[in-house]
Amino acid sequence: MTLTAILVEDEYLAREELKYLIGKYSDIEIKAEFGDGLEALQYLQLHTVDVAFLDINLPSINGMVLAKSLYNFKTPPKLIFTTAYKEHAADAFEIEAFDYILKPFTENRVKKSLDKLGVDSLTESGPITNKESLNLYLGDRIRMVDVSDIIFAAANGKTTDVQTIHGLFTSPLMLSDLIEKYEQGNFFKAHRSYWVNLDKIEEIIPWASATYRLKMHNSDTLIPVSRSNIKAFRQRLAL
Repeated sequence: MTLTAILVEDEYLAREELKYLIGKYSDIEIKAEFGDGLEALQYLQLHTVDVAFLDINLPSINGMVLAKSLYNFKTPPKLIFTTAYKEHAADAFEIEAFDYILKPFTENRVKKSLDKLGVDSLTESGPITNKESLNLYLGDRIRMVDVSDIIFAAANGKTTDVQTIHGLFTSPLMLSDLIEKYEQGNFFKAHRSYWVNLDKIEEIIPWASATYRLKMHNSDTLIPVSRSNIKAFRQRLAL
């Protein structure tokens, strides 16, 4: 089934460019276009679409307020923010935005987001299902990374360093919040400051007081397994 979308962007040229790129790289059907946040909200109260492309600086109500309103809908659309302001990214992650594209648009960046939507597209038997991925920082850039590609995550104050098979990134979430949002599969909190992918362990090294250090894939960092977590760790790995 073809995905449906709305565009919420008050800059005509930006809206036309985004519409062109969507048409070039996907078969998404654009059901409506708005330059005003309130008009978009009124439309979505009566109509259901799969995706909403949202600017943040909008008349009436801004894109972030609109997104938070949609989050409470029974069947909310996936939200893809399109904005020139990277400082809103952390707020976008908090409301589980599907993606966050910075202006000025590049074809490759928009295509990547559309490709991701294609993987998560509708099936004949039901609605969109979310691919388990998260958005991470690398400087000013934002990269979408599958959760299964995480090697380990390490607390770093109010943010988290995330080592992946693609390199080292930063999440604006604290480690505890990251674990709560993305806990799945074969992950384990080895230490209060470390969350590891058990599938990415290369070596388990015996350490003092009957504990371990973990040598992880593609990393020289040795991850400690705290004494309080040893029993659970052994049970998980049948040691």
